[in-house]
Amino acid sequence: MSVNVREATAKDLQLVLAIYKAAGLASRGHLDVEEATAIFARIGNYPKYHVFVAEISKEVVGTFALLIMDNLANGGLPSGVVEDVAVLPAFQGQGVGKAMMHFAMDRCKSNGCYKMMLSSNEIRTEAHRFYEGLGFKRHGFSYRVDW
Repeated sequence: MSVNVREATAKDLQLVLAIYKAAGLASRGHLDVEEATAIFARIGNYPKYHVFVAEISKEVVGTFALLIMDNLANGGLPSGVVEDVAVLPAFQGQGVGKAMMHFAMDRCKSNGCYKMMLSSNEIRTEAHRFYEGLGFKRHGFSYRVDW
């Protein structure tokens, strides 16, 4: 089975939202397509921030966001941040997530990033095994403030 990863378009947003919901990434509420379209337009204003989708036989089955950000530290080298990684449950374990992460890694390398990072909730042990299997290493601590 071949997985194709491409940049998402506004036409993909309804599917992206459905994938988030099916994968449990809508715990703080579910956006409607109109709200998502406005946010997607704002994302488009960032020079290297994109939402991507993964397709199998032209069916969208996964998604993630990648921000490549410039830095003043670390010799000015950029870094990559992956967010909102989700695959439809029926397609998990079939190489979709792996294809998405390899795509993100290749994108970061080609942009000269010195690292690519992501965060994962500490209770998502299956996800941790998945990321570690791709070569990710646990590093430091993650902190957050909720409002």
